[in-house]
Amino acid sequence: MRTFDGWPDWPSAHTALSSELDAPALNRLGEIYVFAAERHAGQTRPAGEPYVDHLLQVVDVLVNGPGLTDTDLLAAALLHDVVEDTPTEITEVSDRFGTAVGELVNWVTQPPRPLQQSKSEARAAYLNHLSQAPDRVLALKLSDRITNVQQLHTHPRPEKQASYYRETIEYIVPLAAQLPWYRTWFIAWKNEFGYLAGS
Repeated sequence: MRTFDGWPDWPSAHTALSSELDAPALNRLGEIYVFAAERHAGQTRPAGEPYVDHLLQVVDVLVNGPGLTDTDLLAAALLHDVVEDTPTEITEVSDRFGTAVGELVNWVTQPPRPLQQSKSEARAAYLNHLSQAPDRVLALKLSDRITNVQQLHTHPRPEKQASYYRETIEYIVPLAAQLPWYRTWFIAWKNEFGYLAGS
């Protein structure tokens, strides 16, 4: 099963991506990375690494997995959590970085939970809604999930490993079936982490 490490910082990503993207695209993504890094400042992942590492990993998956280099899609990869996890509004994303980027980010942002819904019901509604998403949105969401589950065994909470495995099998693997590269990756992942099925 292939894993994606991303890059330790934007200059490293810029160098690695220079063979895939032209200078204007790289400059645009560099500006967006700075914005995202500022908004996510101080945030960390469950294993303790800086949150921005995750954003670069999603770009890594898109470019070096299925070979997707659309600049709006890569911009959305850097911004995909900025509305859900920071005070940033989706209108700011659209105004600053374009309507296409805003639409992609909006698709993958879990909306505020209605008062009448439990957390699990709201989560299921959000994931079910993704079944209606266009392929570009699916590629973004699936790339995001790859970075979250590729090293699922390192999550510090075993119960979260098991629940995230079950959620991925129920909701994400069926979405991956629509896109060949992702379908193949998630088959390998399922084989790798199948031991969690009984957890």
